[in-house]
Amino acid sequence: MEFNLSNILLAGIGSLAFTYEKATEIIDELVKKGELTVKQGKELNEELKRKMTKNITKDALLTKEDVKEIIAELNLATKLDIEELKTRLDKLENK
Repeated sequence: MEFNLSNILLAGIGSLAFTYEKATEIIDELVKKGELTVKQGKELNEELKRKMTKNITKDALLTKEDVKEIIAELNLATKLDIEELKTRLDKLENK
């Protein structure tokens, strides 16, 4: 399976969405059981939505250094690595 940055970001966003969905279900269940008032449930849902949106926005803004770090962690070949391999291959083919 080929990993790329967009797959990693989509997986992260998907996990955040899943977490939000589950948290919302728990809040709704607490409201149904009477452990939270409807007003408290709405306030919790709004706070959760604000925090999730803030986290998604913050996490979506990757710097160049972040991308380089991710590439290094995934041990992906860089453009320079590929060029060096092409040069070595050309030398071997010309022998």
